[in-house]
Amino acid sequence: MKVLLFTAIALALCTSPAGAGKFNKKLNIGDVAPTWEKLDGTDGKKHSFADWKDKDVLVVVFTCNSCIVAVGYEDRLIAFAAECNKADSKVGFVAINVNTGKVDALPAMKERATKKKFGFTYLYDPSQKIAVAYGAMFTPECFVLTKDRKVMYMGAFDDKAGGEPKEKYVVDAVKAALAGKPATSAETPAAAGCKIKLDKKEDD
Repeated sequence: MKVLLFTAIALALCTSPAGAGKFNKKLNIGDVAPTWEKLDGTDGKKHSFADWKDKDVLVVVFTCNSCIVAVGYEDRLIAFAAECNKADSKVGFVAINVNTGKVDALPAMKERATKKKFGFTYLYDPSQKIAVAYGAMFTPECFVLTKDRKVMYMGAFDDKAGGEPKEKYVVDAVKAALAGKPATSAETPAAAGCKIKLDKKEDD
């Protein structure tokens, strides 16, 4: 019996990702953020992680067109991005869609961005590699990165998908990052949104 118990524990340790967070299976707070190269944007340009190198903080949000919760967050993301886009802002903002269905493909993303007048960079990664690298599982799911591009917050944008939120996790994390302080809430579960439709079953 003891041998079986020891074997079960050993297997669990071997299959659990080293350094993963409480909710995220890939990353932990303080990890260096994964990068990307030349992803297509709805603006007709290709964008890389280094495009935001001059920003002291970078907010990365995994979202999509097809999830009702992600759609419900669009106005909040638009308002947040507008603050990031001010001339004196030290904060960068980028949204990434990795779902591969027709409603989430780049042409549909361009239509959505035009209709809603997205004031932020909206990227498409049909390879889904960047979502896997970040351990993103739901839409919307957010990551706040420090100046040295380490993860200081990951999880939901705020604490309420519908209605007025009480806790504004991303906004508060950005303020903390700019002040050189840790986030009060460093990790939360992602918003109760839709699971990202990963074509691959493996984690890497």
